[in-house]
Amino acid sequence: MATQNLTTHPMRSDGPGGPSGMIPHPLDQLTVTEVNLAREAILKARGNTVAVHFRSIFLEEPPKKQLSQFLELEHSGKVSLQTPRPARRATAQYDVVYGDKNHEYTESCVEIASGLEVEKRVVEKVHHASLATHEFAAFTKACFTSPLYKKAIAEFELPEGFVITIDSWPYGGDGEIVPRYTQGLCFARDTRSGNEDSNHYSYPLPLIPVMDTYSHEVVRIDKLATGGKDDGLTYGTHKKNVLDHCSPGEYIPELLSQPLRSDVKPLIVVQPEGPSFQVNGNLIEWQKWRFRVGFNPREGATLHDVHYDGRSVLYRLSLSEMTVPYGDPRPPFHRKQAFDFGDVGAGRAANNLSLGCDCLGVIKYFDTVLTEADGTASLAKNVVCLHEQDNGIGWKHTHFRTQRAVVTRLRELVVQFIITLSNYEYIFAFKLDQAGGITFETRATGIVSVVNIDPGKTSPWGNVVSSGALAQNHQHIFCLRIDPAIDGQKNTVFTEESLPMPMFKELNPYGNGYEVRQTPIKNSQFFDASPMTNLTVKMINLSKLNPVSGRPVSYKFIPTASQLMLAHPDSIMAKRAQFAQHHVWVTKYKDGELWAGGEFTNQSQKEIDGVADAVARNENVENEDVVVWNTFGLTHNPRVEDWPVMPVEIHQIHLRPADFFTANPAIDVPGPKDTASVLAPGSEVCCESGEVQKAASSHLQSAGPDLDPKSNL
Repeated sequence: MATQNLTTHPMRSDGPGGPSGMIPHPLDQLTVTEVNLAREAILKARGNTVAVHFRSIFLEEPPKKQLSQFLELEHSGKVSLQTPRPARRATAQYDVVYGDKNHEYTESCVEIASGLEVEKRVVEKVHHASLATHEFAAFTKACFTSPLYKKAIAEFELPEGFVITIDSWPYGGDGEIVPRYTQGLCFARDTRSGNEDSNHYSYPLPLIPVMDTYSHEVVRIDKLATGGKDDGLTYGTHKKNVLDHCSPGEYIPELLSQPLRSDVKPLIVVQPEGPSFQVNGNLIEWQKWRFRVGFNPREGATLHDVHYDGRSVLYRLSLSEMTVPYGDPRPPFHRKQAFDFGDVGAGRAANNLSLGCDCLGVIKYFDTVLTEADGTASLAKNVVCLHEQDNGIGWKHTHFRTQRAVVTRLRELVVQFIITLSNYEYIFAFKLDQAGGITFETRATGIVSVVNIDPGKTSPWGNVVSSGALAQNHQHIFCLRIDPAIDGQKNTVFTEESLPMPMFKELNPYGNGYEVRQTPIKNSQFFDASPMTNLTVKMINLSKLNPVSGRPVSYKFIPTASQLMLAHPDSIMAKRAQFAQHHVWVTKYKDGELWAGGEFTNQSQKEIDGVADAVARNENVENEDVVVWNTFGLTHNPRVEDWPVMPVEIHQIHLRPADFFTANPAIDVPGPKDTASVLAPGSEVCCESGEVQKAASSHLQSAGPDLDPKSNL
């Protein structure tokens, strides 16, 4: 995939700004004006002889060396309107269409200041771009007009009042090189309620249409097995009336067969003086934190230039990739594997968040600019929410002699976005706390992917969650990309393990001692979690020592020993997702190397230019600009309780300072008493004064006067 350099221009800072007229920061998202400018540059460069179908236009982040120089000036207060800054550029992804089956997937770089295309590459046809929303619509339309599809549907006897719906899916990989295909899972929706939100996933149909994405021709219909454990890989066990044994699985309130709970009373988050954060464009300042929020079509929200109390912690933090391989070996389910970031794009699938629902309290929303098929910019509102939340006690101690308790709450600043990919929802949140910690949290919810199963049967490949609906076993495997800058960008990764010691008369006479062993990662490599040794990953700046401990400053996390890829190593599923084979990967930084599973995952046969290839370079990573990739996940063997919508499954990665500060960084957090707290009816509490306070039996009342002023409660 050669890149063609078309022209070069000197670095300029006079590109078009946002609505305020200010020069945009190098990490600001592209504005509507800038996206449309990039579109015009591409159309002009391609001429009028071909058609252009756009996929995405978004900010091309500056090379790290250039951006770091600008950020250093910014943090020292030396940036002005005249300060040179990295050239502001847009990446445009699009198809050049020469005919029904002759499409060239192309990527171009447009310099915003000049409005010119400065780089271009035509991607080899062995690779396929991620799916676009207009392709989903075209797929459904093609199916409904296809004689092949109509014939397959006619083989079923559907109940009166049911209509067909199709969920588009990535085609996956099966070892065969095929054209760009789109496939779909078929369901029937009961229209008799008159409610268009009725849950169609309750009625799965056992067929998958496959379409040539460019010609819009349905090339075949894959039939699905519907048998149980005694049927093995046998097909054709279903009857024509495949939905007669299925039952509704409604989740919207007005269609539930049971009333909503009536004993849930309001729990309201109130911030009477407003939030504690300040927002200026994409710059966020909260307590001692300072960072910028980015957003792009593939990753969704990203954090940049993260500082605490003026000290650098991270250059960039993002979720790089996730893959969802299914464990049903009956073809064509061997292809059922999504790469939700590479195949579709988290940013493209982001929800428009609702006030008072997805986030609580005083909310700041961030918008993004997406791209229509014709290349014009469209504004997507409220794709990221910023808010504060209480997460219980932050720290506490009670002086047992005086009984005075000092306690603070653990307040977090949350940057959150949510994506919907057909049936599933994923909630992603970056949580920064007052003690210098950063937590990355994933929550999986939505509706499990189901296929039809014959009445009365069970399957080893999943669980029957509703009559006629088999929820297949699957995994959700994520990879978090951590680009550390611990007091600077020259860092070294260490593993730290706590190991038992033999009993030695001189060193460990009673056998209670244990060794804390640190091992530097000298060359790019992978390794796995080890809960039995408490394996901890430390990102260390060896050139700066903590004045108290004498140890180098660092941030750490403990990789979760979650299950890795279960598909056989020789399978296409496993080859496509090498990043899912190990928990931690350490690589040397390289501009543009952002994708754990490689740049192109759609219909891939193996992972190319992902973390496995980066590690294979065997580069020195001691005291270098390093990147740490953490793979974690959820093996989801569905339960009936996951139907019709599954409760959230939560996973968290905790980045914590280790000898980075000289004391608890949250020691100065005030702990005022929450005067809005009251006693529940029939409750009583003994205060420091010994006075017993009781709540009225008929209503809630205040907890009474504040405690002694010396208390930090």
